Amino acid sequence: MTAALAAPSEALSAVTAGRRRRRRRWALVTGILSVLVLAAFALTLMLGQTVYSPAEVWGVLTGQRVPGASFTVGELRLPRAMTGLLTGVCFGMGGVVFQTMLRNALASPDVIGINTGASAAAVIGIVVLGLGETTVSFLAMAAALCVALAIYLLAYRQGGSGARLILVGIGVAAMCQAVVSYVISRAAEYDLPAAMRWITGNLNDATWDRALPVLFAVVVLGPVLLVLARRLEVLRMGDETAAALGLPVERSRLLLIVAAVGLLAFGTAAAGPIAFVSFLAGPIAVRILGPVGSPVLPAGLVGALLVLVADFCAQYAFGTRLPVGVITGVLGAPYLIYLLIRSSRSGGTTL
Repeated sequence: MTAALAAPSEALSAVTAGRRRRRRRWALVTGILSVLVLAAFALTLMLGQTVYSPAEVWGVLTGQRVPGASFTVGELRLPRAMTGLLTGVCFGMGGVVFQTMLRNALASPDVIGINTGASAAAVIGIVVLGLGETTVSFLAMAAALCVALAIYLLAYRQGGSGARLILVGIGVAAMCQAVVSYVISRAAEYDLPAAMRWITGNLNDATWDRALPVLFAVVVLGPVLLVLARRLEVLRMGDETAAALGLPVERSRLLLIVAAVGLLAFGTAAAGPIAFVSFLAGPIAVRILGPVGSPVLPAGLVGALLVLVADFCAQYAFGTRLPVGVITGVLGAPYLIYLLIRSSRSGGTTL
């Protein structure tokens, strides 16, 4: 009798200990990623053609007047680094929501057309309509939301399966990319520099006017995704299982899509569609974490780290300032090829 009563108690203790270990691992990984992001952010402010000491950078951050550093760090490097960090968080968190919800690493906003839709609208606004920078940013955000809604509705009419949504998204991305190519081919020479930011992603002309709206999006929409993270984990088990557990599947999916697309839209409006950050951040975070908790926050931190490191390399590693999207594209393209090969061999690309 005593042994029979002890068995459930031991099982409960084992489950509790397992949960405690998973929480500790999640907290450890998230803490390490946070430290790496802060270190990359600090190094971005200190290093460059002119190197400043930590004391000089800290003086600028605390509002002191530091000769040389006040302009270089405060007016040039700080807005750029802040924009890169925030857009990386947006792309990382938004991308992993789609990948986790649809249980497929190919279900990234880079692949299913959301970022491409924003680029197409922005390029049309610049080249065809002659709109100003602020108006183009709002147009790109609206286009990202509309493209995501269109993809969702087209897939839902056919049953709403994740695989179908990915296929519809790839088709929409191809159409939007064709629009971008056509408009660029007809553009005047003086429009090309502004339009190119919306094709590859670029932080070369980052300003506080672009960084502050992204900060607002991260502060408002980031916590929404963190609150919805538990629903996301249930959706990861499949629609039938989630419905059996009492989760309102379509409502939860719609809330997740709106919050994720909102982050992606603000990030794209600030820096353009930085290639493959959404695609890479989620799988990297999941590989580091393992099955120990929600990857939403770690993916955001990985995205920020990718953008900061890639932008630093784009500025100083090649003798000329390249768009940050060129570097992330070089990193992401081989992984995309690897995923496609693995998908053809195994029949899936589960995150």
